[in-house]
Amino acid sequence: MESTSVSLLNRLRQPRADVAWQRFVELYAPLIFYWGRQKGLAPADASDLVQDVLSDLVVELRTFQYDPSRRFRGWLRTVAVNRATNMRRRLDLAPQSVDAFSLSLLAENDDSDVLADSEYHCRIALRALELLKEEFEPTTWQAAWSQIAQGEKAPAVARSLGLSVNAVYVAKSRVLSRLRQELEGLIE
Repeated sequence: MESTSVSLLNRLRQPRADVAWQRFVELYAPLIFYWGRQKGLAPADASDLVQDVLSDLVVELRTFQYDPSRRFRGWLRTVAVNRATNMRRRLDLAPQSVDAFSLSLLAENDDSDVLADSEYHCRIALRALELLKEEFEPTTWQAAWSQIAQGEKAPAVARSLGLSVNAVYVAKSRVLSRLRQELEGLIE
């Protein structure tokens, strides 16, 4: 089985793709939910949107061919937003209020995209890091996480974990290398 995310979309098309679908859902369901809320859906309706979009993807991915020159996220957003718009029409809903967190995200973004690229990349990368945790020894993981997500310096991490500074740098390098593999082709 291929392990890089450039192949994640292809793995979704394979028979018995449960692990690939689980990974995809864990990465993208929160984003689809957010797009639904941004379009004015209530939380329950946004949850339904996630299920509807994922159901659409099961069908669409049978013939979908990933084009590296185009943005997968843009295509997914178009599917989700169109589905949310149709859902709102069908339910004849007025836009729901958006919470303060969502408003702060919207204030940071331009009209061409719901989430700024850096915000999107950060969310997906952190989520992917959390999903990769089980692939590493706990000490390796903690050394990398402390540097990447918590911004701690290598010497401080080395002291707290009883490792050499070099071992801390190697741990970070290994985890980041695996993260790059996981996200290759998914973060444009």
